[in-house]
Amino acid sequence: MNTFTADQPSLESILKEIENGRRQLPVFQRSWIWDDYHIRSLIASVSQSFPIGSILTLQAGGAETRFRARLFSGVDLGDDEPEPETLILDGQQRLTALYQSLMCEEGVSVQNTRGTETIRYYYLDMKACLNDGSEREESILSCGEDFQLKVSAENTIRLAPHDAPSRDVNEEYKNEMFPVNKVFNPDDWIAEYQEHWDYQKEKIKFSNRFRREVIEHFKYCQVPVIQIPRETPKEAICLIFEKVNDRGVKLTVFELLTATFAADDFELRDDWDKRYARMKVDHPVLEELESTSFLRSLTLLATRANPNTPISCTRRDILRLTLGEYQEWADKVENGFKEAARFLYRQKIFKANDLPYKPHLVPLAAILVSLGSQSETRMDQEEKIARWYWCGVLGEMYGAAVDTRFANDLSEVTEWVNGNQTEPRTIREANFHENRLLDLRTRNSAAYKGVHALIMHDRDGMRCRDFLTGLPIDEKVYFDDAIDIHHIFPKAWCEEQNVTSDQYNSIINKTPLSAKTNRRIGGEAPSAYLSRLEGEIPGAPEVTNRILASHLICADYLRANDFGCFFEKRKEALLQAIEKVMGENKVIRENDASTDAIV
Repeated sequence: MNTFTADQPSLESILKEIENGRRQLPVFQRSWIWDDYHIRSLIASVSQSFPIGSILTLQAGGAETRFRARLFSGVDLGDDEPEPETLILDGQQRLTALYQSLMCEEGVSVQNTRGTETIRYYYLDMKACLNDGSEREESILSCGEDFQLKVSAENTIRLAPHDAPSRDVNEEYKNEMFPVNKVFNPDDWIAEYQEHWDYQKEKIKFSNRFRREVIEHFKYCQVPVIQIPRETPKEAICLIFEKVNDRGVKLTVFELLTATFAADDFELRDDWDKRYARMKVDHPVLEELESTSFLRSLTLLATRANPNTPISCTRRDILRLTLGEYQEWADKVENGFKEAARFLYRQKIFKANDLPYKPHLVPLAAILVSLGSQSETRMDQEEKIARWYWCGVLGEMYGAAVDTRFANDLSEVTEWVNGNQTEPRTIREANFHENRLLDLRTRNSAAYKGVHALIMHDRDGMRCRDFLTGLPIDEKVYFDDAIDIHHIFPKAWCEEQNVTSDQYNSIINKTPLSAKTNRRIGGEAPSAYLSRLEGEIPGAPEVTNRILASHLICADYLRANDFGCFFEKRKEALLQAIEKVMGENKVIRENDASTDAIV
C-alpha cells in the first residue's frame, strides 16, 4: 500500500488555493513568526528558480484525523469559509510569507527585532536583479507603512502607499522598483512602466528582460508536495510532523488533541489554561506542570477504567482519548494534582524547582485519584504512598522510559494500599548506594533534591529549624525566609583548610538555611559563626545543639571545626534517614560496619 502521494504543482496554484480556502492549516500549527530577513531570502530564492523545499500536506476529512482547520494568516473570506481539502503540516512559514508578499495588497505582517509585529511591503530592485555582480538578496527591498524605501546608505525614496485613494505609482516606475505582489499579474504594471518612459527602446528591452529573467521564475516555480492520506493515524501524523518540521519544534500530543477536540467545538487549550491557573495559584510546586503531564495522568485513569484496554499513557493512548473520556476525568485529575501538591508539602517539597522528578507527578496524581474515596485508611495510605514515592526518588527510578513504570505504579501501588501483600516493583527495585551521597553536589540530580527535602523532615518529634531564627521550616517559612540549601562548613574556610571540593560541595556538607542565616555565616569557621549566632539565641548552647541535631548535624564537631568527623557522622545520619523513608535493607553499604547515628 502506497502511504504517500507526491506532486509538483505550481507555486501560483498553491497560493490561489490558500486564498480561496482549499488549503488551510490545522489549529495545532504555530502562529506566523517570520522576520524580514527570512522573507527577503525566500523571495530571492524563488526569483532565481532556487528550490524552496517540499511541502507536507494531509488530506482533510479523515474520520480519525478530523482536525479543526484555520485559514492562513492574511486570508479573509468573511463568513463564507469553506471546508478545506488539504491541511498543511509542514511549510506554513514559507507559504505564509509567499502568500502575503506575492498575493496581498495589505503588506506582510512580520516580527521585528523586538518581537512585535510590523507591516512590510516588498519590492524588486529591477536593475540590481539584472546585475550579475549583485547578490539577489540585496535586490529584494522592503519598507514599512511610511513607504520610505532605503535603496542605499545615501539614498531613500518615498513610494505611494498601496491603499492610497489616488495612488501615484510614478515613483515606482521612476526608481524601477517592481512591487513583489504583482509577479503573477505583471502586464499592467510593465505596460505603465513603459508608458512612463515614453516607450524608450532601452526601457522596453530592459522591462522585457526583467520579465523573462526574473518574473517568469515566479510564474513557473513548482513546489514538491507530499500528501498523506486522510486514513493515517494521529500518532503517525505526530511523528511525521516532528521529523519534517523545519524549525525543529516538537508537536505535542496536547496540540494534536486540541485540534481533534476542536472539531467537536471543545476548546481544550482554554479548558487547560483555566485548570492550570487554578492549580498553580495556591500550589507553587505545580507552577511548571505541563499540559501533557495532565493528559498522561488522565489517560492512565481512563484506560484503567476501560476493561478492554491495558493501563497505559503512551502517546498513542493519549491521542485515542475521546472528548467524553476527557470530560469525565478532567475534574478528578485536577483535584488529584492539587492533592499531590499537598502530599509533596508534607514531604517538604515546596516549589517546582525542588521537584526531584517532574514526571513523578503523573502517577502520583493518578494514584491519589484512585484512592480518593478511602479516607478512612488515610494514615496507612499516606505512609505507603510516601515509601513508594521516596523509593522512586532516591532509587532514581524515573530518569528515562517511564511510561511502563507509570502504568505499573498506578496498578501496583493502588492494590498495595488496598491490602495486596506484594510491594510495587518500584519499591522492590529501588536501592541507594552509600557512596552515592558523595556524588550529590548539584540540583541536576533528583537524589540531591530528594536528600535536601529529607533533611527538613520531622523525625522523632523534632522539627527541622533554621539555625538563626529557630523557626520550624514549613511552607510559610520556606518562602518567607527564602530557604535554600547552603554549605555548613563554608566553602572559603574549606579551601583554606585544603578540604577537597568533592567533599565540601557534597550534599553531606549542605543543609537548608534562610538567606539571612547564610549571610550571617559568611565564610568563617563553624566555631566562629556558631559563637556569633548563639549570642542571639536564647537558651544557647542547648537550644543550638537541638537545632543542629534537627539538621542531622553533630554540634560538637562544628565547635571543634572538625570537618572529617563531622563529615563521616553526618553521612551516616543521612544514610539512616534515607533507609527510614525507603525501607529496611534499601541502603547498600560498602561494609557491614556503621557508625552510630546522631541522636
